[in-house]
Amino acid sequence: MSAFVLTLVAGGLVGLALGALGAGGSILTVPALIYLLGFSPVAATTAGLVIVIATAVTALLAHARAGAVRWRAGLLFAAAGLPPAAAAGALSSRVPEPVLTLMFAGLAALAAVRMLRRRAPRGDGRVSAARAAGAGAGLGAVTGFLGVGGGFLAVPALVGVLAVPMSAAVGTSLLVVAANALAALTARAFTAVHLDWALIMPFLATAVLGAWDGRRLAAKVSAATLQRVFGGVLLVVAVGMGVSAVR
Repeated sequence: MSAFVLTLVAGGLVGLALGALGAGGSILTVPALIYLLGFSPVAATTAGLVIVIATAVTALLAHARAGAVRWRAGLLFAAAGLPPAAAAGALSSRVPEPVLTLMFAGLAALAAVRMLRRRAPRGDGRVSAARAAGAGAGLGAVTGFLGVGGGFLAVPALVGVLAVPMSAAVGTSLLVVAANALAALTARAFTAVHLDWALIMPFLATAVLGAWDGRRLAAKVSAATLQRVFGGVLLVVAVGMGVSAVR
């Protein structure tokens, strides 16, 4: 299968996951870029941010049209993560590639386990400013350092920390993801990383289209089923990345 066809397929799956779940899609982007398209870990995490931003914004618009976004809560949560996202984005290019790959594999495994457990996060109705700032900062750092959106962390944090209803948590998480990814990408703009735009652009195009389809899929298939499918795929990816990093 040619690199171009692989690019189209991988992009579509990433967009589908992000649009349906608000999570999981962006964390598949980096391993797809590394193992299918031959990107280095540093280039893949940078390109991943570009793809995450465009795809998250597309999916956000779809959720916003359905009235499923809490703008104020999302902006407050994102604001806490912007400085850590920028700082971590600048730092990541200095980390050895095997270490970066191993850290990403660990994060992917965590995301997979959370999806496979299928437990819906529960809010307690109480909003703590300190907890909100801490959760937002932590998510921003993860986004900046590893080039992922962090939706699998954002959704439960929005529900449990900011008391966002689950019905709006996916859409609101996309706002947080896009803001953090933009801050991280801005910080990386001054690093010397070569990006193959001939592969990134078709990946991005199919990811954007997949995000719209993902929103429609979420209305037809239960969240538990979607999480099991994407969680299983992500666990396989995490194990593969971990094995390659320690060889």
